[in-house]
Amino acid sequence: MSAQNNSGAPKPPTPHGAPDFRIKAHKGSHINKVIAVVSGKGGVGKSSVTGMSALWARRNGYQTAILDADITGPSIPKMFGVGYPDLVATEECLYPANTVTGIKVMSMNLLTKQEDAPVIWRSPVITGALQQFWTDVNWGYVDYMFIDMPPGTGDVPLTVFQSLPVDGIIVVTTPQDLVSMIVKKALGMAKLMKVPVLGIVENMSYVKCPHCGEEIRIFGDSHVEEIAAKENIPVIARIPIDPQMTSFMDTGKAEYYESTFMEGLKDVLPPIE
Repeated sequence: MSAQNNSGAPKPPTPHGAPDFRIKAHKGSHINKVIAVVSGKGGVGKSSVTGMSALWARRNGYQTAILDADITGPSIPKMFGVGYPDLVATEECLYPANTVTGIKVMSMNLLTKQEDAPVIWRSPVITGALQQFWTDVNWGYVDYMFIDMPPGTGDVPLTVFQSLPVDGIIVVTTPQDLVSMIVKKALGMAKLMKVPVLGIVENMSYVKCPHCGEEIRIFGDSHVEEIAAKENIPVIARIPIDPQMTSFMDTGKAEYYESTFMEGLKDVLPPIE
């Protein structure tokens, strides 16, 4: 079956000869760069890293957006203190919610009146909803859009890589030995989909003693530098376990948390055209 654009006409093949399944964004959207934040497994703090990446971009003057692709487990709205009343819908399109500092957010939790209402959908419905976040939402002008991906290498990541013009991915991991194997799977998928890997973020890297400042590695020694060197990709950040950060994000005040952990993004994000 030939890939088709929104008008139904077949798209030309990509330079590699494969069909192009990418879909058009809403006519009111002008999105410069799309960055997917991925992890090979759940529980590594991928959504937190997505939020911190968006905060770094916004604080550095970029028009920033977050597309929450974790349809069945969305957490971005709670982190930024936005919800159902913040979404604007017209007959023609949806408009993303805006956070306190002007980060645009679209998430399944903005479409449900109860944030804890479960989304019990099969994969085709989930991937269809995700594509509508791209085609039916008027994002306006965006410099950097960060996509909070669900964990793993299943249908939704595949849909994002095939349907959206992803410019690069950020891989999130933690220090445990087991995670290195999972990271390699995420990197392998990126290579198969021909999506550049911008770098690795090691989350929960250490705990800093509040009395002496010593870094305590509760999950053991880090292997992120070894993995990064072997794959020839940079380490963007090593983020500690910080109860204050957790408190701000759990109460919808992520934008009030000050940190410099994600400064490494300035060296890896593709430039705005």
